[in-house]
Amino acid sequence: MERKEKAVEYKHNGYNCCQAVLAAFSDEIELPDDMLKRMGAAFGFGMGGMEGTCGALCGAEMVLGLRDYAGKPMPVPAKAMLELFKNKSGATICKELKGIDSGKVLCSCDDCVRYGVEVVMDIENLR
Repeated sequence: MERKEKAVEYKHNGYNCCQAVLAAFSDEIELPDDMLKRMGAAFGFGMGGMEGTCGALCGAEMVLGLRDYAGKPMPVPAKAMLELFKNKSGATICKELKGIDSGKVLCSCDDCVRYGVEVVMDIENLR
């Protein structure tokens, strides 16, 4: 199964958006699945209950750090991932993506999860 669809399957089986993206890369991250699920547990409905960054993007950024960390901060690829995600989804803030204030949904949770996986793969291809 394609990694993006595997992440969506996780999302439909009790994982939040962040956890789903993390779990989709469990084969590349040297941590037990339970630890990945714990790491992403507070990022359902984005950071701060839809007030902050989309959980799928948070998960993607976590994958970047867990998989590619080389002993120093990673602001350049992190910023690139944020921009890629924003270009794909239309925003990075959960409530904006879900149209809470505007009434216009920019991106479904399933697509946010797909885009979270995609931006990790996009960054990988840029290396």
